[in-house]
Order: sequence, then C-alpha cells, then structure tokens
Amino acid sequence: MPWFAPAVDENHPALGPPQTLLEQIKRRAEELEADGLDDAEAHNTAWDDVDFEQRYREHLNTDDEAQTAFKALHTRLLDGEDLVLVCYENTETKRCHRTILREELADAL
Repeated sequence: MPWFAPAVDENHPALGPPQTLLEQIKRRAEELEADGLDDAEAHNTAWDDVDFEQRYREHLNTDDEAQTAFKALHTRLLDGEDLVLVCYENTETKRCHRTILREELADAL
C-alpha cells in the first residue's frame, strides 16, 4: 500500500497474511456488519470465524518467503537493532496480524 510509504522505512509483504485469508476475513466481516455489528466487532468476530490467528501463524512457519523475511528481522533483533511494527488498525479495538508477528519474533529470541 503506497499511501503509508512516507511513514515507514521498510515494508515486508511476505510477512503479511496470505491474500486468500485476507479475502475471507474481509467477506466475513462484511457479512457481520450487514447483520448489524459495528466495524471492530465484525472484524474481531470474523477473525475467530476464519481461524485467522492459527492460519497466519501457520503461514509464518511454512511459507518460504515469510520464513526468509522473518529470519531477516529476527537476525536484526539478535544484533540489537530496535524494530517498530506499524499498523493502520487501532489495535486496542481490532486484532492485527502484526501483534502475532511481534509475539512470534519475541518467542524466537
């Protein structure tokens, strides 16, 4: 997404959720919003309904490109570099894959 380029130094698309997972959560959230849930509640419910967390963790652990990008960030952290993961979602109200990525990186240290 080019709109955030001025706000970040790097972007690692391989560490994003697979497109099929993004499409499934978006469709499910839209269905839930049509049923009357607000944006954040629909997002979080859809997250559970499509088993987002487990599937994203599986992606990080099995996709070759994700593994390469993950290992590169992990190495930088081991070398003492500070990294900040940026998200445009309000993570106090909506779940975000970057939170899972942060947990995975912390667990690997």
